Amino acid sequence: MISGLTPVELINRARADLRLGVPVILRDGSHMAVILAAEMATPARLAELQGLGSQLVLALTRHRADTLKARSYDGDLARVLVPADAQVGWVRALADPADDLRHPMKGPLLSERTGTADFHRAALLLTKSAQLLPAALVISLNEPEMVEDAHLTALPIAELTTELARETQLSPVVSARLPMAATKAGRVHIFRPPDGGVEHYAIEIGKPDRAGPVLARLHSACFTGDVLGSLKCDCGPQLQAALTQMGDEGAGVLLYLNQEGRGIGLANKMRAYSLQDQGFDTVEANHRLGFEDDERDFRIGAALLRKMGFHQVRLLTNNPRKVDMLNDHGLRVTERVPLRVGETTENRAYLATKAAKSGHIL
Repeated sequence: MISGLTPVELINRARADLRLGVPVILRDGSHMAVILAAEMATPARLAELQGLGSQLVLALTRHRADTLKARSYDGDLARVLVPADAQVGWVRALADPADDLRHPMKGPLLSERTGTADFHRAALLLTKSAQLLPAALVISLNEPEMVEDAHLTALPIAELTTELARETQLSPVVSARLPMAATKAGRVHIFRPPDGGVEHYAIEIGKPDRAGPVLARLHSACFTGDVLGSLKCDCGPQLQAALTQMGDEGAGVLLYLNQEGRGIGLANKMRAYSLQDQGFDTVEANHRLGFEDDERDFRIGAALLRKMGFHQVRLLTNNPRKVDMLNDHGLRVTERVPLRVGETTENRAYLATKAAKSGHIL
């Protein structure tokens, strides 16, 4: 007999369903709601939801709602009422700010102000964790039997919110020696979470003393900067400078965390870049998409360092938030080591925004 799926397995199935454009059921006791990622809506799926009989709602984060001048009566989100004759184009226009400047008038938008927003909040958490735009169609089910034969993934919102808030636990998979341009004494460690999420990497230089402070960097993946040599950010030069300094000192550890685009994923990062081309800075672009300034989970870095046996670090960073995070999660930062490299004409305004709005010390 094969046992049923665990909450973690259900969440991963739900993420995959949303990315495929398949609805998901959320449960709260005897109450149920069907959700669908707004950016994946099709005319057929939208018609199916509209045919369920209840009021269809589009859940948007407060940042996106503010852009659209929609009322966020729930504080952190808005429940925008979807008109009965709404088409897919209208839904996607509210979810995706790509055409905001060409077509700024989306309203008037009416927001639900009574009842609970628990389903809508959970729907936004789930779409974010699937690296989709944080916008979800939500409809309460007055007659749950209407979807009984649909074989949709169903999960309780209490388990969903608990699991998504839980600190990621990582287990070592393999490590191997890797000579690099920065040093011949390199070793790459691969770590994998048990929840089916992305793997993260640790590049160990030399043989760092576990009893003393290790020169360390938490580096978030940046495909455009690290691989393509983008001039829009300083990520690629920071990666190489950190490895070079560790090679020169003979020891260090660089954590390469797969949290592209400050945790929003490469597709949404490219959406943000497109908005920056329209004149918005990096923080404004994230907000227009519905995201926070920074969606990364730096607890992952602290957990990896502890698992590798380190308890004190000299942290290569310009971001005081990383220092605070490590100090709050079982490590002691004995020194913040500045990493000021890679300024270009193209990224000067970006770096200034990081200093002014995100607290980076440049």
